Amino acid sequence: MITNALLVFCVSFLITGCMTAPQPGGGHSGATAADTIGQSSRHTLEPEIEERVLALDPENVTSEQIRDVLSKTPAPRIINIHGGILPVQGYLISFSQFLTGMGYPEVSIRNPRDGTYTFGYYDSSEMIAGVIAWYYEHEGLRPMLVGHSQGGFLALRVLYHLVGYPLKDLKVWNPLTGEQEARNVIVDPLTGKQRPVVGLQVSYATATVAGGLARLLPNQWSIDGKLRKIPDSVEEFTGFQKPLDLLGGDFLGYGPANDYKPTGTAVVRNIRLPATYAHTTIPNTRHLALNQATRDWIDDYRPKPAEPPALNVKFEGNSSHILWAADVWYSVKKHWVLELQRLIRAERSRDHGTA
Repeated sequence: MITNALLVFCVSFLITGCMTAPQPGGGHSGATAADTIGQSSRHTLEPEIEERVLALDPENVTSEQIRDVLSKTPAPRIINIHGGILPVQGYLISFSQFLTGMGYPEVSIRNPRDGTYTFGYYDSSEMIAGVIAWYYEHEGLRPMLVGHSQGGFLALRVLYHLVGYPLKDLKVWNPLTGEQEARNVIVDPLTGKQRPVVGLQVSYATATVAGGLARLLPNQWSIDGKLRKIPDSVEEFTGFQKPLDLLGGDFLGYGPANDYKPTGTAVVRNIRLPATYAHTTIPNTRHLALNQATRDWIDDYRPKPAEPPALNVKFEGNSSHILWAADVWYSVKKHWVLELQRLIRAERSRDHGTA
């Protein structure tokens, strides 16, 4: 009879792969120095660009608007968290390259200290929560979280840290130095007033195929009972699941046990992906930005309420994982615009003494 220890070892082997232990901040790809990537700072937009941003419809952002308007603006930091070591972390690097291929600024994805594209499931959730606070204070835009597999567990732990669970005293963490700062408050860039790190909110977060056998791993036990419960530290959350998923699906990905639910005000969507999507390779999407036909379909994609995403065309090239990529890209574009509009309106209110 297999022992519990052996079972945990087998699950860990399946999910992370047979590789040497990674170092924190993995997913390095073409890293450059921090001064080349750019220092984090608030940006001042030209009045004409501000007006064009305010005129955008966040739910109907076109490729032309990305090229002509959003490319001239800063963008919220996207914190990608991969769910395994090589080759799994490479698939989320592929997703990062998909984002830049679709027009998202690379500087808003890479770690400014070492140029890496992703965090790992083994990184500190307390550190990532502190980094989110630092980015928000310095850039005025609330970051986004994208977690895949075990990375989805870590994304949920970050969200719970931001509501004060289990730590009520959450410190700021500087992404440029990689060091924790001796403070638990920031100056809110929208109000100019001090506020604690606990209580901050990210604009958008998503977890893809998180659950299943990974629940047996000791590093996931702290969040296991809260995995499907989304706290108010995120404005909008999307949970992706798929059937026939032993590694990341509860009851093989079937049934309501896989559905995420809000604990309060968060807007939560649940998306069921096709069974043909492989658990480990879902974020492998760089190829979709290199093909004009798939690019156009993704840019035109708009989710329909209460309907799962569906592919109604057949492409000549590789279109694998297009439904996942299109839905995430739709949300990223939406919250890019919403965060800019929020910042512009707050700054105008302060300038007119109405904040």
